[in-house]
Amino acid sequence: MAEILEIRWHGRGGQGTVTAAKVFADACLSGGRYVQAFPEYGPERSGAPLRAYNRVSSGELRMHCPVLKPNIVAVVDATLLDSINVMDGAPDDALVLVNSAKDPKEIRERLKAKPSQKVFTVDATKIAVDCIGRAMPNSPMVGSLAKISGVVGLDQILEDVQKSFGKKFSQKIIDGNLEAVKRGYGEVKEG
Repeated sequence: MAEILEIRWHGRGGQGTVTAAKVFADACLSGGRYVQAFPEYGPERSGAPLRAYNRVSSGELRMHCPVLKPNIVAVVDATLLDSINVMDGAPDDALVLVNSAKDPKEIRERLKAKPSQKVFTVDATKIAVDCIGRAMPNSPMVGSLAKISGVVGLDQILEDVQKSFGKKFSQKIIDGNLEAVKRGYGEVKEG
């Protein structure tokens, strides 16, 4: 793992992007890492573009600013690819995860990703509809992010989803989210 792993999430209000960043951070924290998770909102309305950030480190984190050079870019809503440069500041070795049913090679071309940047896709929206009954792609995205980052294992993510959602939702919703995380972990594709 890099000394500090920085993740920038791109999503829209109401998709669970901020929750995804927090759940991922909680799992990393439970795994013994130092973490940060924080949002950056524009107009606070459903559907408005937003960013959320994670920092994960084996040492104490003292930096408190937006992530400008993300090691990983997670795009929860692929329609943002038409209006935002999600690759802004991404280094040559960045990983990019996009919620899309499209082949990663097609997304790579659309992003104009460098050959050294790895592009991954997962159909998180379909997984969410299948498992939860709603187009809430955050849980599958967390599972996929765990897989591609390698900083936290699937079991730790599942434990933290259970803990985080346990007080707020019915067991049916929790079970659906756990299944969505597992599928996101298993169905992410690299191109």
